[in-house]
Amino acid sequence: MAIKQSKSRKAFVVINYFLLGLLAIICIFPFIHLLAVSLSGDEFTSAGLVSIFPRGFTFDAYKILATKPEFFKAFGISVARTVLGTALALLVIILTAYPLSKSNKILKGRTAIAWIFVFTMFFGGGLASQYILYLNLGLIDNFLVYILPGACDVWFVLMLMNYFRGIPKEIEEAALIDGCNHFQILFRIFVPISVPVIVTIVLFTAVGHWNSWFDGIFFMSDTTLYPLQSYLYTMIESSDPSKLASNGTLTPEQIESLKNLGSKNLQAAQIFLGMLPITLVYPFLQKYFIKGIT
Repeated sequence: MAIKQSKSRKAFVVINYFLLGLLAIICIFPFIHLLAVSLSGDEFTSAGLVSIFPRGFTFDAYKILATKPEFFKAFGISVARTVLGTALALLVIILTAYPLSKSNKILKGRTAIAWIFVFTMFFGGGLASQYILYLNLGLIDNFLVYILPGACDVWFVLMLMNYFRGIPKEIEEAALIDGCNHFQILFRIFVPISVPVIVTIVLFTAVGHWNSWFDGIFFMSDTTLYPLQSYLYTMIESSDPSKLASNGTLTPEQIESLKNLGSKNLQAAQIFLGMLPITLVYPFLQKYFIKGIT
């Protein structure tokens, strides 16, 4: 038998759905607008006539991007740094959080070690000292500068540490009695139990790597080693479609199509392609993400 809802409850549900729907539209509108701009002609985008539907529909911007090897190289660098950086960060965070989740009786000086990690969250040496350090370590103009410095995020270490501390100690004690060592306990018991928070860490870390642009601009003098976001930053700052015709990779038809394109069209197409991969991955991780945040 269905429970009859009161008028106030029905009103709440209607208003709730309306507000959530409106918020969803507000969030997705910039993506739709970006796609529409990338598929529109320059005369419409320059005049500000494009909203959510393309005007002067054309795929020329994407056809031109398909001939730009530097775009796909930057895309590949971003994919590599995201995959390798996330994998390394996850391993380091897990191996750091597990011992810190133990008591001082098991890990001598555990409290002092934890406070050393916390200290780094609030105090840093500054950008100049960071650059000098990377220079002495040989990380300048080195792909590893994208991966190694951020491999141990203290916030994620503390989050995973507290999650590990919430796991019943009886499980660990039973495993020790069965002859398991700490590595077996960690990777066979703790990690499978902690899937929601681990997926959350993976998602945040991957998004951070994918969206990072500053390290490429500041620590790379060789523009061929730029990740995608650094490359897009330079293109947005100084984008001139006419320069593409001088690289010798365009056909006469594509050179002719440049006349119908402006900087906004190419910028929109590059930004849309740049955000598409991480946007497609998120829905598959959403359920774990919500549990992990909770």
